[in-house]
Amino acid sequence: MNVKRVSPMSHRTDASDRISTTGVMKPAQTASAAPGEAVVVEYELTPTGEQYPAAVDAQTAYIQAEELRYDPVAITDYYRRRPFQVWGRLFNILMPILRFGLSLWWDKQTGSVPKNERKRAIRLRTIITRLGPAYIKVGQALSTRPDLVPTTYLDELSHLQDQLPPFPNELAYRFIEEELGDRPEQIYAELSPTPVAAASLGQVYKGKLKTGETVAVKVQRPGLRENIALDIYILRTLAGWAQRNLKQVRSDLVSIMDEFGTRIYEEMDYTQEGHNAERFASLYGHLQDIYIPKIYWEYTQRRVLTMEWINGTKLTQPEALRAQGIDAVHLIEVGVQCSLRQLLEHGFFHADPHPGNLLATTDGQLAYLDFGMMSDVKPYQRYGLIEAVVHMVNRDFEGLARDYVNLEFLTPDTDLTPIIPALSKVFSNALGASVAEMNFKSITDDMSALMYEYPFRVPAYYALIIRSLVTLEGIAINVDPNFKVLSKAYPYVAKRLLTDPSPELRASLRDLLFKDGSFRWNRLENLLKNARFSDDYDLTQVLNQTLDFLFSERGAFIREHLTDEIVKGIDSLGRRTFQNVTYSLRERVGMTVNEAPPSAETPASLEHIKRIWDILQETSGFDAMQLLPVIPQLLMKPETQRMGQKIAGGLVQRVAARLIRDVLLQDAPPKASQNGHTPRTYPPTSPRLALPPAAAR
Repeated sequence: MNVKRVSPMSHRTDASDRISTTGVMKPAQTASAAPGEAVVVEYELTPTGEQYPAAVDAQTAYIQAEELRYDPVAITDYYRRRPFQVWGRLFNILMPILRFGLSLWWDKQTGSVPKNERKRAIRLRTIITRLGPAYIKVGQALSTRPDLVPTTYLDELSHLQDQLPPFPNELAYRFIEEELGDRPEQIYAELSPTPVAAASLGQVYKGKLKTGETVAVKVQRPGLRENIALDIYILRTLAGWAQRNLKQVRSDLVSIMDEFGTRIYEEMDYTQEGHNAERFASLYGHLQDIYIPKIYWEYTQRRVLTMEWINGTKLTQPEALRAQGIDAVHLIEVGVQCSLRQLLEHGFFHADPHPGNLLATTDGQLAYLDFGMMSDVKPYQRYGLIEAVVHMVNRDFEGLARDYVNLEFLTPDTDLTPIIPALSKVFSNALGASVAEMNFKSITDDMSALMYEYPFRVPAYYALIIRSLVTLEGIAINVDPNFKVLSKAYPYVAKRLLTDPSPELRASLRDLLFKDGSFRWNRLENLLKNARFSDDYDLTQVLNQTLDFLFSERGAFIREHLTDEIVKGIDSLGRRTFQNVTYSLRERVGMTVNEAPPSAETPASLEHIKRIWDILQETSGFDAMQLLPVIPQLLMKPETQRMGQKIAGGLVQRVAARLIRDVLLQDAPPKASQNGHTPRTYPPTSPRLALPPAAAR
């Protein structure tokens, strides 16, 4: 076996190197050791005070290395050779869960559920706490769902957000010294004697810098990496077994676990969290009522994070917020709008928005905390999600089925024929009478049965998205039981569809508004009506972009259909006007005896145009006078002149076709039959000759 001896003080010189209290470097460099190669590291202690072995193989080096990089292969190789450790951990996980389930069953049998509910809730919170960070994340998500979990359990599970048992101050102070190079009292002017909060990965102290700024100092828990690696190995192994042996499971559960593992490893690196916070602030810090705390890099390293202290109240404490005069529902709407921009605009989103990470500040802003678990949505996924929401709201289930293929829920070779009516049934129930009735729970509940019946699978990237959205909706329901996240989201989606110049959304808008050669006015009305409720909706921008697109090469398709609609509308209006005028003249000379007056019904397209004009007038920022300078510019465009020629030609064709039908054909003599006899004549009736295809347009 080759042996690589690591020099205690000279192996690495980059900024991530740290010197321990013994003066010897930690074995971060051993993560690069080749399989079968031993690495000698002397005198180093683990975070719990135990000495690392003098020589470790590459997989062991990975588990103990300071550099954080999720490597499922190395984790698997390490724990596959330690079956007793794995089975011991599995036993420690399953036994308390089984005992808890048995106690619930017994309470139900003996009718003592109400009596023991508080005790059972405390027990569940204790079990989750002892199981460690991976399971605490699940408990935190459940703590935001009053529609899924009884109130008593919610109260206890909410402690998992920031009230977990802390680890000793001595260890925390030692980590601060190892990471920042000096004792805490030499670095900070003040530091609270005990943690003010303790969460799954670390605990927080309130401090003050020597320059006077009040800060939050987050210190990572000891032994965190080893515990998480083992739990991820177990969960990943179980996911692989289920994927291989359960036919009902079509999702790539292993990839989902790898996505979770990647994100939680990133969360253990506080320098990465600091960079995430700054990127988040650059993208969303300008939004109204959004606040992102500042990172103090001079006092931040891998296991210690120093950031601006935020005085605030959880959104799940409505009484305290009301006492401060803060509108919790407004802040929830602010959070929803920010989340929409995270998921659908920039793609960089907060994947862990539980109540401990969202605070209402004293001046009524929404502050985001804890930027450890973040993720990205790729552009094609963002556009696909927007299209899926639009198709769902408009009940275009054929389009929605195609969206599922584009979003990788279905493979490209899937037969969509039986899936489309199934989606229609599911979403017709979930949507109810309007978009205002939509919520994630009703949709996911109805979709769960569909996932097993048809070859749906959950792509790995979507797991964190749904976790983020479901958690946010849970907070919203805590504040307002009638709050519907999707109904608040649709105005933004409608605005994006109307204003985004990307080819993907332009094509989606075209497909939404045109079907089988007809313009669907009601859908345009719906988009305009919803978009005006979006905070940053700029109608002038919409009109300018619409005109630019309409008169571009890509807008030729829409110009053709718009020309046809204009021809139909003018022709219908002209005929109706002519009928009204002739009837009025005949009425004056007494020629309308027993003749019904022409219908006063306005053509449908004109009714739609009138309603759209009313919507525009009710939209904030609309000024009809701003359109006047645009009209001469439009009239000078070659495309406008060609449209005028086509409109004139279409009207001439329709008039000519009507003249042939009503005048020439009506007076033609009957033709003789083949046997020479003149056919029998009947009283004249209204001709029913269809228009030629060219004129029928």
